[in-house]
Amino acid sequence: MKKKPTHSDVEPLEEKIATQETQNGVSQETKGISKETQNSVSQKTPEQEVTRIADLQRMNIDQLVVFAKAMNLPNLATMTKSQIVFEVVKAKSESPNEVLVAEGVLEILPDGFGFLRSVNYNYLPSAEDIYVSPAQIRRFDLKKGDTIYGTIRPPKDKEKYFALLRIDQINFEPPNLAKERISFVNLTPLFPDERLCMETSDEKNYTARVLDLIAPIGKGQRSLIVAPPRTGKTMIMQNMANSIAVNNPEVKLMVLLIDERPEEVTDMERIIKGEVISSTFDEPPERHVQIAEMCIEKARRLVEYGHDVVILLDSLTRLARAYNTVQPHSGKILTGGVDANALHKPKRFFGAARNIEDGGSLTIVATALVDTGSRMDEVIFEEFKGTGNNELVLDRRLADRRIWPAFDCIKSGTRKEELLYHPDELEKIYRLRPAIADLSPLDAMNLLIGKLKKSKNNIEFLLSLKL
Repeated sequence: MKKKPTHSDVEPLEEKIATQETQNGVSQETKGISKETQNSVSQKTPEQEVTRIADLQRMNIDQLVVFAKAMNLPNLATMTKSQIVFEVVKAKSESPNEVLVAEGVLEILPDGFGFLRSVNYNYLPSAEDIYVSPAQIRRFDLKKGDTIYGTIRPPKDKEKYFALLRIDQINFEPPNLAKERISFVNLTPLFPDERLCMETSDEKNYTARVLDLIAPIGKGQRSLIVAPPRTGKTMIMQNMANSIAVNNPEVKLMVLLIDERPEEVTDMERIIKGEVISSTFDEPPERHVQIAEMCIEKARRLVEYGHDVVILLDSLTRLARAYNTVQPHSGKILTGGVDANALHKPKRFFGAARNIEDGGSLTIVATALVDTGSRMDEVIFEEFKGTGNNELVLDRRLADRRIWPAFDCIKSGTRKEELLYHPDELEKIYRLRPAIADLSPLDAMNLLIGKLKKSKNNIEFLLSLKL
């Protein structure tokens, strides 16, 4: 069992280091960094070389072993990937011309100090986590979930971890802006009024086109995908993620997979152009909860800075199950074995989705499992039904007939959809809805897809309607 780090493990940085002036500059190679802060990394001289820990963490194990062998590091066969990265960085730190830079998401421990966790390890503790002193946390008003980029130093005598020497960026912005931000709970929520268009240049992408017509998703939407088993919910989420990446590249996209199969995690990582955070079904519930909380805290911090964030969660039901397992029992048990207090934190997670007045938004699209045969899953779904402002209902009968997407067009919809459509578009949508309202889900989807196949895009389809 891994020993919990204490102050004795890591010598705190001197107050003068924590309070020294920060440099506003990072490398051009760092994704998502503003141009104002791309001129220099730690005032690097031409003789110095920069080593980014994140680049090493992104390597697969074969590439990393080859890299480490070139540095003549011993005993690689007995090390984990995390340990190899640690030894590589430690070896590089011995060179006087080496500048070490790291980035990660801050997790603050009860003792007052914190560590930068890497997304490459799903925000779980690792050997090369970066220590952040209490003095730095106080000076910059750092919070759990802050994305930090800065220069680090190697561990000194009796220290176990690399330590943050200077902060160059907080949430992709200059560090001095941290004191000016407004706390997430004090931001004013509004109905979504800017659409995340799912339709792409691929006219055969019927999932995205149908989604835009029957249940549009806006920035700040709280969307629930009601999904029986084997109805294609994973494919729908992959489609949505890729559409968002193409049509809204400014959006910070995170895909959170809880209690999923390992092969589906790999598939998602290879298909999606975004951040994939996962905890597979063989992990304990405590890890499910920790990863989910790190993910939502990171999203909250980015929204405080005015960023638009999208979280695709698969699935909300399994997250609620994990919270039910780790929650101390209150003595009040609901039907299906759900503790009366267990659903508060999952609701807090889902309820964080909102459109913020004066900029920024957090969109959460989560799947809720139904028809699984579990009474607990039914209770969890009933608790969350009605909490969202967008609902996508999948129909098993369509999936059994291999009709994709398996949307129930009649039951699916968005609250205040008039804020997301152009007035001319809205008029056509209002005429389309009654035309399919009396049909069965199977007939409605067949009719809709048949019409979409005759048009190149949704605008052409709506203009062709004679209702």
